[in-house]
Amino acid sequence: MIFSPVEIEETVNMFMRQKLDIRCITMGISLLDCADSDAKKANKKIYDKIMRYAGNLVRVGQDIEKEYGVPIINKRISVTPIALVAGASGEKSYVEYCRTLDKCARELGVNFIGGFSALVQKGITPADRILIDSIPEALAETSFVCSSVNVGTTKNGINMDAVKLMGETIKKTAEVSRNCEVNGCAKLVVFTNAPEDNPFMAGAFHGPGEGDAVINVGVSGPGVILAAAREYKGRPINELADGIKKMAFKITRMGQMVGTEAAARLGVNFGILDLSLAPTPEVGDSVARILEEIGLEGAGAPGTTAALAMLTDMVKKGGVMASTNVGGLSGAFIPVSEDEGMINAVKQHSITLEKLEAMTCVCSVGLDMIAIPGDTPATTISGIMADEMAIGMVNNKTTAVRLIPAPGKKAGEWVEFGGLLGGCPVIDVNSFSCADFINRGGRIPAPIHSFRN
Repeated sequence: MIFSPVEIEETVNMFMRQKLDIRCITMGISLLDCADSDAKKANKKIYDKIMRYAGNLVRVGQDIEKEYGVPIINKRISVTPIALVAGASGEKSYVEYCRTLDKCARELGVNFIGGFSALVQKGITPADRILIDSIPEALAETSFVCSSVNVGTTKNGINMDAVKLMGETIKKTAEVSRNCEVNGCAKLVVFTNAPEDNPFMAGAFHGPGEGDAVINVGVSGPGVILAAAREYKGRPINELADGIKKMAFKITRMGQMVGTEAAARLGVNFGILDLSLAPTPEVGDSVARILEEIGLEGAGAPGTTAALAMLTDMVKKGGVMASTNVGGLSGAFIPVSEDEGMINAVKQHSITLEKLEAMTCVCSVGLDMIAIPGDTPATTISGIMADEMAIGMVNNKTTAVRLIPAPGKKAGEWVEFGGLLGGCPVIDVNSFSCADFINRGGRIPAPIHSFRN
């Protein structure tokens, strides 16, 4: 294939000036064959299998970076939800399983390992309950492990017993890890309709429907899309939309190349390519700034949800035209602490928790990396979670919550998480109680449109 000088210059600008990168290559590994009635044997099997499959993951990623000049920011691993593996052991705590995952990540040099997870959308098994009870201690004692719990699906409804339990777990996790370098809640996500092939943390796990090992790739390019938006300044929205779609196509082709090459070198299958606009705290790498370029004075202004809907849809349309492997989440993330534009929007009061919730109706994931006052009741956390899960259930999309109660902090005070996780002001939370609703428990039935057999 011959490239014109203009195309070469465009690609160089994407990498050098617009912060285009492969945000992550994530190796998914099935641990279903590692279950054992002896916990020590199970952990040994888990360690051996992860080390066997992912032993060259970091080196391969670095080699591809050097050979192709494509930045690959994170190398990660996701595994089968540990509740499905550890249940056979009869253990009363799964913290040791978490330590094993952390040991693998440390020795392999990966950034994160996801899969300390449970799937409880319709009911909670004894193993699920043990895993959830282990989360606060497990995340406080480890550095690289991420945890997720799926509490609802469009097909099954929302498990409100699990929602109540996770509100309490988030509250406890924040307290137990308050003196840790990274608050454990920054590594904990609660889902509805969790995808089995998500390469992004903290929600990644290797679904039971996946193969033995795969490579999933996450591409991120808010800076590139921002540059495309600037080229269409003042022009009709349909023309802007077409420009964003074309740029998303180009970004996806790069991710397809990297994913295919990494999978071949590691001797596993190429799973999916997730084209998500995943921002960072760096200036020029913000989804909020794209919304401003579209014509909003600040993220959260009237028109924000409409602009975000268009942006997310065009990113997906460009991606599916460029690859048959598009999956995961794909769209636009709106994490507060990981997006310098969102941080600014919270500071200037153009965005609120309620507006963020409205935006999640049309974008990827949900309420992400949001610091809330440390004295927020567990039932209020569960209520916020239930609202977000309902959006996912009714709209047949993935939604999630990653809330971080900040012990001792009030609305408006600053919380720092460090690195890619960034920092943000504590956001105000509605003070009216939902305790009676949450304490009912039970299950919100699946919506009528879920019956499609």
